[in-house]
Amino acid sequence: MIRHTLTTLKNGLRVVTVEMPHLHSAELAIYLKVGGRNDPPGREGLSHFLEHILFRGTADFPTSLSIESAFEIIGGAPNAATDAESTYYYSRVHPSAVKRGMEIFASMLLKPLFSGIETEKRIITEEAREDLNEQGKEINPDTIVSRLLWPRHPLGMPTIGTLESISAIQQADLEEHLKNYYLPENAVLAVSGPVANDTILAAANECFGAWRSNTIPATPLFTPRQLSPQISCVHDSDSQMNLQLAFLGFARNDDRVMSLRFLRRILAGGGSSRLHLRLREELGIVYSVDGSIGTYDETGCLAFDLSTAPENLIQAVGAVLEELTCITDKPIPTEELERIRNSYIFDLEFSRDSAYEMGGRYGWGELMGVVRSIEEDQAEARGITAVDIQKTATALFKPENLRLVAVGPWKRGMKKGLREAIELYTKKFN
Repeated sequence: MIRHTLTTLKNGLRVVTVEMPHLHSAELAIYLKVGGRNDPPGREGLSHFLEHILFRGTADFPTSLSIESAFEIIGGAPNAATDAESTYYYSRVHPSAVKRGMEIFASMLLKPLFSGIETEKRIITEEAREDLNEQGKEINPDTIVSRLLWPRHPLGMPTIGTLESISAIQQADLEEHLKNYYLPENAVLAVSGPVANDTILAAANECFGAWRSNTIPATPLFTPRQLSPQISCVHDSDSQMNLQLAFLGFARNDDRVMSLRFLRRILAGGGSSRLHLRLREELGIVYSVDGSIGTYDETGCLAFDLSTAPENLIQAVGAVLEELTCITDKPIPTEELERIRNSYIFDLEFSRDSAYEMGGRYGWGELMGVVRSIEEDQAEARGITAVDIQKTATALFKPENLRLVAVGPWKRGMKKGLREAIELYTKKFN
């Protein structure tokens, strides 16, 4: 039986314990509500940079090797990630060593040395160069699409930053960012596994009780402005065209998010999905097609990614848009809906075996204000109808929400063909 408990410490830190007595390892994580959208202008990538720097050494563990070794001795391998709205640090540890894991993470967050900045700057710069071609032009479809979805807003900037902004980051910037956002009331400590809540709370108080609060800066919200499809064509000397079609979507708390999850699975959720069957099995012009959902405080998106030979680009775009039109025109058949429903409900059930997923469900969920039990998600999934999915698709796939990016070896006539495909989609949709 999985049981989760939420307790708020006196300093505002929320502690989530997910008791999973059937497991043999524990997952320890600290989630902070700070990400790329909180980076100051000219310092894009600051949140990501700070995440890296905290692994460089602390007052108690002066080198990255000493941090890694301290985790290794308790069965851990520390990691971290930064996205648009959150940063989190996590590691699997032995259940008997959870407190020691907290001590190490607490030292990283509260006692960083800010050492190795220039070395880390070079490392992150190399990471950022992976998204650029030989002329230094952006070729990552995710980043280009983000700029089209959220223009002139931090959500539209790459979380890693740009070469210029990474170069500009200094120690004072890192210290200020830590002071502004690494605060107990802006964080959730989550422990999942064969642990007891009383033990976790005692350890959390001891390790994080001295963490002091401050005022958290306001986050700039995005207001949609564009009222027409947007296209970006980028030349790159690749052998294929890398294509992303994204649609401006829904906020994290929108009532249509469950229908959106069904839509992603129906269109690009695996071997039986519509885009896979059409593009791969029928036309034979892609190896795979993937769908992904992004949801934020006030906005979101649904994106489809695929790669194809240049001569197949227009056909691929046309086929994708035809499938999107079809799903808005006709309710999904009962058999297909039930297959998707069962797959989703069973995936939820399987997540009970993962301490990492349960920590994310209740820890990250608490941070973002979207905590839901597996049973609640399953109940909502059982209630989704073909009409719900069709209405969500009709709202989402409006032509004005479309942002299309194609990166690769452009040939004469391709851009015109793309514009014509979108014009046809607009006419059919309306």
